Amino acid sequence: MIDHLVYASKDLPRASAAIGEVLGVLPTPGGRHIGHGTHNELLSLGGATYLEVIGPDPTQTGLDRALPFGIDGLIEPALVAWCVRPRRPLTEIISEARSAGIELGEVTHMSRRRPDGVLLEWTLTSPQLGGPFGLALPFMIDWAESAHPSATLPPAVHLVELEVIHPEPQQLGDAFAIIGLDTGVTIQKGDQPALRASIETQRGEVTLTS
Repeated sequence: MIDHLVYASKDLPRASAAIGEVLGVLPTPGGRHIGHGTHNELLSLGGATYLEVIGPDPTQTGLDRALPFGIDGLIEPALVAWCVRPRRPLTEIISEARSAGIELGEVTHMSRRRPDGVLLEWTLTSPQLGGPFGLALPFMIDWAESAHPSATLPPAVHLVELEVIHPEPQQLGDAFAIIGLDTGVTIQKGDQPALRASIETQRGEVTLTS
């Protein structure tokens, strides 16, 4: 299932304020990704799915690495990636995908501490934004024993549909089948990889795009 959508910006406070203006609900503080140079704020999209608004963390200086999700090169805030929570072990899916010529990346460990002090830990694959599928291909996450971020988020808005656009929808569909993704996503053919999320709010339906 869809775990979360990633909305990135070079300025997290401004991006969160903009999201609040569009969706009618402000994201709440998430935490810092120590060593990765970012911090985030979160907003429930209904059920166990949420929106992550992410940007540079000014308290982390001197890091000799690019920020994730291509944040350094962003001109405007945008949907930059999406994440799924598979039912099978990530390593098993990665191996099967490689056998089919599809690269899903390696599994790494990350953590962050919630504002209430609770430590969340998870494993995930890195977004393959430079690969043939670009941002149309989700990265994967396993929260293991950690509480899911959506558990502490107040009800806000509802993700109606995620449209994933790609020039080769059949190939993308093959990747989705290996991941085990079968609901909540519509594949559309288009010239470039792109994302379009339809979200139901108290003000009506709103669309966020890449």
